[in-house]
Parts: sequence; C-alpha cells; structure tokens
Amino acid sequence: MLVDAGRLIGPAVAVMALIGLVLFTRWAFSGPRAPGPSAADDGLLTRVATLAHRESALQLRALLSDAGIRSTVRFPGAHRAEVLVFPEDAGRARELVAAFGSPE
Repeated sequence: MLVDAGRLIGPAVAVMALIGLVLFTRWAFSGPRAPGPSAADDGLLTRVATLAHRESALQLRALLSDAGIRSTVRFPGAHRAEVLVFPEDAGRARELVAAFGSPE
C-alpha cells in the first residue's frame, strides 16, 4: 500500500504546482484592478466648452491655438466633445469660446 501512495505523491505535487502557476500568471497578467479616471476628472486641465460635433471642437481648438492657448479635445461619448485648457489660460479661452458661439 505504501508503494502505491508513493507513486501518487509525485503526480499530485506536479498538478498542484501547475495549478499554482496558472493562478499566479492569471493574477500577474490580469488587467488593472482600480478604475481609471472618470469622465468628470479633468486632471490638470479645465473644461471650457462642451460641443455636440467633433468638427466644431476641432475648429475651436484651432482658434485657441491661433491665440496661443494650448488645448486638447476629449470625446467622452457619442455626439459629445469637450475642449480642455490649462487653468491659467481658462479665462482667455472662455472669452474666445463666447466669441466662437459655443457655450459651455
């Protein structure tokens, strides 16, 4: 009986090691666990306009660029584009947005 139990120990250890390796690699290579920044999180930037059309947002960004204001456009959903600038440029950018005819 002892000989039969001895023969089972080797394969059992190998199976347990394989299961441990599979579980470790699933954990190590799985995606991020914490949710990323939400759409409301603008980070260091300030939203100055929300537009319904991509083309309008890109035109506004070009206008801001011509005025020397660095900006970016974010597309958080269908038919929605947000133009963001650095806080120190937000006042001038909002004036240009008002002249552009697109309220926030």
